Amino acid sequence: MGAGANVGVDTGAGAGADAGVGAGAGDEPLRPHAEVAFADELKALAAADDRPRPVRWRLSPWAVATYLLGGVLPDGTVITPKYVGPRRIVEVAVTTLATDRALLLLGVPGTAKTWVSEHLAAAVSGDSTLLVQGTAGTPEEAIRYGWNYAQLLAHGPSRDALVPSPVMRAMAGGLTARVEELTRIPADVQDTLITVLSEKTLPIPELGHEVQAVGGFNLIATANDRDRGVNELSSALRRRFNTVVLPLPATPEAEVDIVARRVDQIGRSLALPAVPEGVDEIRRVVTVFRELRDGLTADGRTKLKSPSGTLSTAEAISVVTGGLALAAHFGDGTLRAGGVAAGTLRAGDVAAGILGAVVRDPAADRVVWQEYLETVVREREGWKDFYRACREVSV
Repeated sequence: MGAGANVGVDTGAGAGADAGVGAGAGDEPLRPHAEVAFADELKALAAADDRPRPVRWRLSPWAVATYLLGGVLPDGTVITPKYVGPRRIVEVAVTTLATDRALLLLGVPGTAKTWVSEHLAAAVSGDSTLLVQGTAGTPEEAIRYGWNYAQLLAHGPSRDALVPSPVMRAMAGGLTARVEELTRIPADVQDTLITVLSEKTLPIPELGHEVQAVGGFNLIATANDRDRGVNELSSALRRRFNTVVLPLPATPEAEVDIVARRVDQIGRSLALPAVPEGVDEIRRVVTVFRELRDGLTADGRTKLKSPSGTLSTAEAISVVTGGLALAAHFGDGTLRAGGVAAGTLRAGDVAAGILGAVVRDPAADRVVWQEYLETVVREREGWKDFYRACREVSV
């Protein structure tokens, strides 16, 4: 085989192929991959989609955007929104994947970068599992390839001994690869992507061969813009990406909607109470997070100190989900500031979660929280129950 030939790579069985080892009848994943959880919507979109599709795409760019943003198909099928935000952001992201440039989703923690990345890959390729999780210890092999050392020692470098990375599998299969937390990866390992993204090849010098990307291949990376200075991207690598910044929700109503939708999805898998029972409390959590995050009360009258944490939408989802679990298992099943169990008033279901999210630095953040509690929450009409619950867990 010549130096320019492709090395055969197993691209995997696709969506849902990683069923749990030894799973019994009726066992289901706690969090199915997007292509499994929303298989019916993807199937309906594919059936209704009569627009041009890039090579190896499961859907047209229009249908991918509809899958992300939601809509109603001609046959009445409702496509639920996966991302609540500006349409143009999704359109630019989808269009980028239809070109030869990779996509970098950038934003503060909790702006749904991973969520959007997964759903884009599911809609485009039908497989969101070709994932490299970036950490400070991510090795070069995670992006390029590794070796089966038993085979390597027994027979030397060979195709059978080669262990392809998710990126290599995506290149060979014309699929979408994902790299999470790109700026967490050491700079020299990041730069492994330069040849992949510019030349669309991955050399294997040990075999004298290379893997060449086929039509349909692209890569989505995510990065936290609070990690600047950790392992910043080289200018050479950054040029290979089209950067799309995912903003925080623009309005309280949008953030409440996002939290309610995600909590409802998570709650169904955990058999928790329905979200409508806790919409008022969701609105209160979002209000607290936005005010502390912005350093200003909603009415614009009072300036506030902000804590060290991000107080992101993702954290609000966690707080509300935890509150629902407390209410379901130790209260009366209704999300509210204080839960009741066996006739005894308990610590606030939601208040405890908010305290944990706000007070990351026990010294500085506790002062910020106490000041907010006494100057804003205490005086706010209709928030007396919340104030008492917060006081109880803050002692």
